[in-house]
Amino acid sequence: MKSSKLSLVEKVGFGAGDAAVNIVWSSLAIIITFFYTDVYRLNVAHIALLGLLPRLIDAFADVAMGIFTDGRTTRWGRYRPYLFAFAVPFGVSIMLVFTTPDFSYTGKLIWAYATYILMMLVFTCITIPYISLPAVLTDDPQQRLSANGYRLFFAKGASLLVNTFVPVFAARWGEAHLAQGYQVAMAIMAAAATLMFFFCFFTTTERVVHKSERKPLGEQLRLLASNSQWLCLAGACVTGTIGYVIRGSVGLYYAKYFLGGDAKLQAAFITVGIIGNILAMVASTWLTKAVCKVQVFRWSQIITFALSIAMYLMVGPGAVVPAFVMYFLINFIVDFQAPVFWSLISESVDYGQVKQGKRVAGLAFGGISFCQKMGMSLAAGMVGLLLTYYHYQPDVVQSAATLNGIALMLTVIPGVFHLGMGLLMFRYFITDSYYNTNVRHQVSQETPSQEMS
Repeated sequence: MKSSKLSLVEKVGFGAGDAAVNIVWSSLAIIITFFYTDVYRLNVAHIALLGLLPRLIDAFADVAMGIFTDGRTTRWGRYRPYLFAFAVPFGVSIMLVFTTPDFSYTGKLIWAYATYILMMLVFTCITIPYISLPAVLTDDPQQRLSANGYRLFFAKGASLLVNTFVPVFAARWGEAHLAQGYQVAMAIMAAAATLMFFFCFFTTTERVVHKSERKPLGEQLRLLASNSQWLCLAGACVTGTIGYVIRGSVGLYYAKYFLGGDAKLQAAFITVGIIGNILAMVASTWLTKAVCKVQVFRWSQIITFALSIAMYLMVGPGAVVPAFVMYFLINFIVDFQAPVFWSLISESVDYGQVKQGKRVAGLAFGGISFCQKMGMSLAAGMVGLLLTYYHYQPDVVQSAATLNGIALMLTVIPGVFHLGMGLLMFRYFITDSYYNTNVRHQVSQETPSQEMS
């Protein structure tokens, strides 16, 4: 198995892929709930199931896609061909979700379900191969960490672009044409995502090759279930994703109603959070050169919980400046773990190969994506239920109880999930030192035929 240093162009190309992914991810995490309630005008009581069901279906599709990709190799590699094949369908599916046909309310609800499910299935077909790429780009853990740093930097850049450009662009069309504004804005984002996937395909190379050996799904599941380190990451993924999505989904509501802001202030509030995320990518890459990356992961989430409590207690309605400062800090600290998490998945797969003598890669990555989608599904359902519980109604003056509920959804509630994520990571022990001493050399000596699919 040959180790190679990734070039700058390849790291940028790899990062472009996650920028494309985040056109959808950031839309789902920040825009979609607000779009469905305040633009598409669906009943808030219907949002819980709409957010839950399509993502739940897609979560199971992730596992199937992981198994499918691991069993097939082409002359372009095992994972890269899917980036090319699904780039255009990916862009089209995004545009359909943000298209608002003039149907009856029932027709609009059916359209929302159909397009949302379609988008999530296409999302799976392209993202499962994409997130599996680090394992075949290089076997060097530091190179994987570096590549994931680029990846997440570009991802947050795309998130910044979506969440600043889309609401402001749409608002310029006026209230009477707001839906059309969102449709055109997201069509532009969809076209950009398609081009970025093409760029990722043409600039990356699969160097690490494992010959597949087909094994029953039951055996693969048993092997994953006995990999304690992968299970730890899976649990952290579900828990952390719930926190991320709840906070992200309520950001626009918080800026609009709790802070009393217009479209520009709403975009600025989301932008401040994403800038914090972007700076965290840089800071994390620097910090993990001097501090154990697993420790950075653990304590960043615990500190996020403390900052979330502080923001809830210190920031009142209309307090724009303190809200911006605290929101920036939360988003800066919470994403210290992001480059670390995605580099750990490959290492947990290698750990499983050494401990069990058999490699489960596709299902491992598909399983993590399943956990992410499960977290998204649960969070989306919780957001809908919580907005209903707090008696939220679009475009009216919210009661004190509703405003307090929105504040809780931005701070304390997601903070609790990040605390759980941090505590779970105290059970994870594959540091760089452990990996280089106990895993890396052994994996490099294994015969290629030991990988399973």
